[in-house]
Amino acid sequence: MEHEITLEGHWVRLEPLTQAHAQALFDAASESDDPELYRWTWVPRSLDAAREYIDRALAALYLPFATIRLADGRVVGSTRYEQYFWDWPPGHEHHGRTAPDAVEIGWTWLAASALRSPINTEAKLLMLGHAFEHWRVHAVRLTTDARNTRSQAAIERLGAHRDGVIRAIRPGADGTVRNSVWYSITAAEWPDVRRRLESFLAS
Repeated sequence: MEHEITLEGHWVRLEPLTQAHAQALFDAASESDDPELYRWTWVPRSLDAAREYIDRALAALYLPFATIRLADGRVVGSTRYEQYFWDWPPGHEHHGRTAPDAVEIGWTWLAASALRSPINTEAKLLMLGHAFEHWRVHAVRLTTDARNTRSQAAIERLGAHRDGVIRAIRPGADGTVRNSVWYSITAAEWPDVRRRLESFLAS
């Protein structure tokens, strides 16, 4: 399993999230006081909350990133992978595989100043590319609160397939019980999704 991955494009660098990013992460989440911006997404609202956010992100099978805007070097959000390792039987060609079989890309949020920019599109291109072309995963999954229509539109814009809704799966960012919409992109679909994202960035 890899723990230290840095992904960089023209507009964004995704670097391993550490406690050194805590203040910058809090600052990024504080750019806007619009209560609707992060209504369905949990972001750190204090420096202590940022430190706890990072501690939680570094646990389990997460690979979390600080999202860095290359134009000014500022932290403008965070995102992460969650890795899934399947139990292939002995004798199978994938038995003992050390790379994840599938990943979820999620927990993604951006500062107000990074919205409506190429940053999220390029970050998704980098993360999907690493998952499919380096790890050779079978699928990438993405999920969002069923009430978060803006996030759903952004995921569908990638070309992801809407798989369905899982009800009452976990607490929502607003403290209620959340229903989640699940999406996926399979390895067979990745070339078309890659071309789609590249065309968005080119335009």
